[in-house]
Amino acid sequence: MCWSAPADLVAGSAVAAVGVVCLARVRRARDLPVAALPLLLGAHQLVEAAVWHAGGGCGPATTAWAVIALPVLPAWVALGVLLAAPPAARPRLWGPAAAGAAVSAVLAYRLAVRPAGAEVRGRVMGYTVDVPLAPLVLAGYLYAALGSLLLSGDRRLRALGAVLGAGAAVCAALWRLEFASTWCAFAAVASVLVAGWVRREGPATGSGRPGRTAGTRRRRRGGRRTGTRPA
Repeated sequence: MCWSAPADLVAGSAVAAVGVVCLARVRRARDLPVAALPLLLGAHQLVEAAVWHAGGGCGPATTAWAVIALPVLPAWVALGVLLAAPPAARPRLWGPAAAGAAVSAVLAYRLAVRPAGAEVRGRVMGYTVDVPLAPLVLAGYLYAALGSLLLSGDRRLRALGAVLGAGAAVCAALWRLEFASTWCAFAAVASVLVAGWVRREGPATGSGRPGRTAGTRRRRRGGRRTGTRPA
């Protein structure tokens, strides 16, 4: 994250705490990957605090940071959204999921053969990873991580995708060489929006209204019949 190790510690601890609350409140097993996103990103910021303390370099903290940011995150988000999405939205989510798997494989291989490096650049942290066809890989990464959210069919997840997309544009414009660090920090803070998604009363429809179960509909119909039944 920008500014310092203490900033990473504070932000990471707060976001991770939100993630624990999200996991405690989740009701469906298939929602767990998305609900765990704040915990994952909060832990990611705590790892970067260790990178700050080490002064950058190619140590274990840098490797752990790069593994979460690069191969893990796009596959995690795309697969998590695919699992949590309503059935009608799933066909259009296979594209981001496939992109996430492909990009993660490429990035995992590159990290295995060429370790990532980190460098303190003023008040930000810059990371270096040797990735061939970097623009294409970045496009696939963003399609997996952001496209899955925007195509999810849930207004709360679409809002998170829009916020992360705007953040990516700002971070790329202001911190071109430090994009990975600054955008991951922004994503961690923005992931607290997942708490609103977890608190929904039922599976959200495209309009954001909670879905009603068949049992609820039967009870309501039964109540109306009871109220009109002649004595």
